[in-house]
Amino acid sequence: MSYRPRIPSLDRRGVLRGSLVASAALMLPVAGAAAPAFALSGRPRAAWGVQVGDVTASSALVWVRSDRPARVVVETSATESFRRARTWHGPLVGSDTDFTGTTPLYGLPPGEQVHYRVTLCDAEDPRRTGEPVYGTFRTAPARRRDGVRFLWSGDIAGQGWGINPDIGGYVVYDEMRRLDPDFFLCSGDNIYADGVIEPSVPLPDGRVWRNVTTEEKAKVAETLAEYRGNFRYNLLDRNLRAFNAQVPSIVQWDDHEVRNNWYPGQILDDSRYTEKNVNVLADRSMRAFREYFPVSTLHASSGEGRMHRVVRHGPLLDVFVLDMRSFRNANSPGRQPDDTTGILGAEQLSWLKHELSRSRAVWKVIAADMPLGLVVTDGATDFEAVAQGDPGAPLGRELQIAELLRYIKHRRITGTVWLTADVHYTSAQRYEPERAAFKDFAPFWEFVSGPLAAGQFPANALDATFGPDRVFVRAPDRANVSPMESPQFFGEVDIDGGSGELTVRLRAQGGSVLFSKVLQPGRVGQ
Repeated sequence: MSYRPRIPSLDRRGVLRGSLVASAALMLPVAGAAAPAFALSGRPRAAWGVQVGDVTASSALVWVRSDRPARVVVETSATESFRRARTWHGPLVGSDTDFTGTTPLYGLPPGEQVHYRVTLCDAEDPRRTGEPVYGTFRTAPARRRDGVRFLWSGDIAGQGWGINPDIGGYVVYDEMRRLDPDFFLCSGDNIYADGVIEPSVPLPDGRVWRNVTTEEKAKVAETLAEYRGNFRYNLLDRNLRAFNAQVPSIVQWDDHEVRNNWYPGQILDDSRYTEKNVNVLADRSMRAFREYFPVSTLHASSGEGRMHRVVRHGPLLDVFVLDMRSFRNANSPGRQPDDTTGILGAEQLSWLKHELSRSRAVWKVIAADMPLGLVVTDGATDFEAVAQGDPGAPLGRELQIAELLRYIKHRRITGTVWLTADVHYTSAQRYEPERAAFKDFAPFWEFVSGPLAAGQFPANALDATFGPDRVFVRAPDRANVSPMESPQFFGEVDIDGGSGELTVRLRAQGGSVLFSKVLQPGRVGQ
């Protein structure tokens, strides 16, 4: 067994003192209330909590939002007493970033618990400081024997199911926090910018679902302010704020951060939108996304924003965060005999192959915001994901995935595992060339989990092109089952530092493990 240091839960003294003060200050509003407006008297406040993102063995990104222009100061320490603390001078936050800011931390000790506190200093009078907000996280280990454990899921506040005070809000985040993972991988649909949150929704059994509502969630998001308000909405939930203060995240995006099933160049035929150009909407959403999550989304050479990246989490794990949205071609019947754009775009595919080939991690998690072999439709004739229901040789976007899978096999790249969400149920698929129309690849697993706070849907059909076998599935038999009617889903990955074995557990809210699979390291195909 590998040794893994553990920290006390948030219910114990001191771990997140300032963060819990902030949670108490920002209570869940009653249904129908708007997001709270901040008074500018007194000292700066960080009532939206703190977040940490893209943690490596020596670095991390710390996020905070102020209620006014302020300078961010971050202190880190190995102890809760903050003896021998290091000080990091962060950005001056203002209205240009909706008063949000991210402070990069470098030179951190690997494999250690880091305690941090964030203080906001008034921009006009730096001596006037707010109450510190506290958090903690673990850096990635430098030694293989320490092991890694993380959770993943996605799909938050979808289909009109928002923060319900009657059930305690997003209580699944409290359950995940108590598992104390090293990090959380959010596989997309962090918001539903195209989904209105109504004050109440009737349920089939006669009960009524009540939502916390805000002005920005009363219509589809189009303006920058409305996208910002969508990202801010989820932070009204105290469970999520407490989770953010203890568990760092790796965050990717999918369609609902902008609009359902969007693709670059799309012109909307939707009466709800006055802005019809999806590229304009996507630019606004990406700006708000980068303001509201601590993500390393700047291209090292060009300085341009992008979502795809590698987060290296010690010798056992590299996480390849894909963007299957920004570079795709238009949704279509997907029968093109040649398709170089596909779902990743040519440049991102080249990047992914290069990064996979140079990875020395035992396990290479490919974080996809859409599944490979599940048929996801867009209207009557078009398809939204990779598969298009034709069980024959690869066509359309499948050609790009076939190229990638062939590359992985021929380069003998071991330890690839695909994780995703998107379809609002949980399942495990094993892809095998013996069952496939396209056979030039090594067997691999794809695991699906979600939603976290959205409607659940029946299982999608499988496309046989890459030979998926649905080993496990848990899905409802009708569409849009509310979180009050069925538990939400998230996944857990546990990599043992001694044996190197990777265990995947598909979990349901309430503590149950629905399915478990152990994978062995060092194999081209499992």
